[in-house]
Amino acid sequence: MSGETGRNYLVVVDATPESRLAMRYAARRARQTGGRLALLTVLPPTDFVQWGAVQSAIEAETRAAAEELLATIAAEVTELYGLTPSVSVRRGRATAEVLSAISEEGAVSALVLAAAIRGGPGPLVSHFTGDGAGALPCPLIIVPGGLGESGIDRVA
Repeated sequence: MSGETGRNYLVVVDATPESRLAMRYAARRARQTGGRLALLTVLPPTDFVQWGAVQSAIEAETRAAAEELLATIAAEVTELYGLTPSVSVRRGRATAEVLSAISEEGAVSALVLAAAIRGGPGPLVSHFTGDGAGALPCPLIIVPGGLGESGIDRVA
């Protein structure tokens, strides 16, 4: 994702509607600035299962589902915004994996997350706006879920 021009955005993707809003915002900003987009999915560590084959099967299934989700979203980004995002699946503690991805990607202009319309913020928003706020080496953009697609199109 490193580049000499434009802004580079990292979006943490999951199956939530707010994740799609974050992707939309970041894709529009990347397109307007000549930047790039990276999509990251973080899978939780698998609980220890006594039988290794069962654990391996569980991990393979969750990874395949995450890769399918990323492929679908990446295809949407390409079709709608003319961008080819980089995609990555990691397994581990989400906050640590996001920081690791930012340091490995290099030149990340912003981490883009979204907050749900109802309920509290998710764990990443809570962490990076709380105790972990000072640990980010780039700005954090939080897209409010209530903004909706038309609102994002207006402000991005």
